[in-house]
Amino acid sequence: MFHLFSKKNGNLKDDSLSGLTVALALVPEAIAFSFIAGVNPLVGLWAAVFMGFITAACGGRPGMISGATGAIAVVAGKAVQYGDNLGEGLGLQFLFAVIMVAGCIQILFGVLKLGRFIRLVPHPVMIGFVNGLAIVICMGQFGFFKKFNGSLDENGNRVMEWMQGSELGILVGLIVLTMAIIQFFPKLTKAVPSTLIAIIVVGLIAYFGPDARTIENVLRDGGGDGTLSGSFPVPSWPSGIVWTDHWLFILQTAFVVAMVGIIESLMTLQLIDEITETRGQGNRECVAQGGANFLSGLFGGMGGCAMIGQSLINIKSGGRGRTSGIVAAVSLATGFDVDRK
Repeated sequence: MFHLFSKKNGNLKDDSLSGLTVALALVPEAIAFSFIAGVNPLVGLWAAVFMGFITAACGGRPGMISGATGAIAVVAGKAVQYGDNLGEGLGLQFLFAVIMVAGCIQILFGVLKLGRFIRLVPHPVMIGFVNGLAIVICMGQFGFFKKFNGSLDENGNRVMEWMQGSELGILVGLIVLTMAIIQFFPKLTKAVPSTLIAIIVVGLIAYFGPDARTIENVLRDGGGDGTLSGSFPVPSWPSGIVWTDHWLFILQTAFVVAMVGIIESLMTLQLIDEITETRGQGNRECVAQGGANFLSGLFGGMGGCAMIGQSLINIKSGGRGRTSGIVAAVSLATGFDVDRK
């Protein structure tokens, strides 16, 4: 499967263009994973910014992309539910506390140099890991084929229904066009990443052409007003938590978050190593992931880990250096509405 990727050295142009491509692809994923965790989409977006920037600048695998992930979102959602059951507004506070403690565990994992044990994972396990994530990512896209029908169920939740008719046809057509551009554009030129061209072309068609579902529609279906607005977050220690009463839950959940993040990150690192025929530093990546998670929780993010899908997009688009991840994070931080409605 790795013959799809060519061995090459990175440069500033390739890293910048691939970073911009990754930033555009990160937005819908961060929003989707925020819904999974049961938090505002901005919580996922800021997590992607902090995770992406810190791990790109300080991590052990140049070219690997980190951000808010589905695996972390599922576990983090348990912390949100636990806090919500204790009182209004405590869900986010427990989430931030769990992410910060998980970050400390990951830093300790790296300091103790336990990351080297990922080298003991057999190759068939790696292939199974990649294929399993591909299935999970594929299944996660089915939700975008549903829309809010304007009614609520008996519990007050929005009722979603499958798209039909011309609306479904337009969506499928745009998907096919996107895949065709990614596949065949490199035959014309490799100066610009085909994924970036696909996003721009299909985005313009959706904006000026037929009425197609956009991120705005997804946000409205989730109960929002369709906009993303918010200033740069300020550091804030989780408040309202009686740590002596809930330390066991926080520690147990944080340990699961830390282990899931480390395993996914190190296996992604090993995959990128194999593709690029280079070798990353697993222990350094653990420390960087831990620091990024701690700061993500401190600044109001949901945390995360390495993202295999975005990392492969980055590598396929020519990103090899730290600049690609930094450009992606900075572009994401400045790419949505700030202090505007």
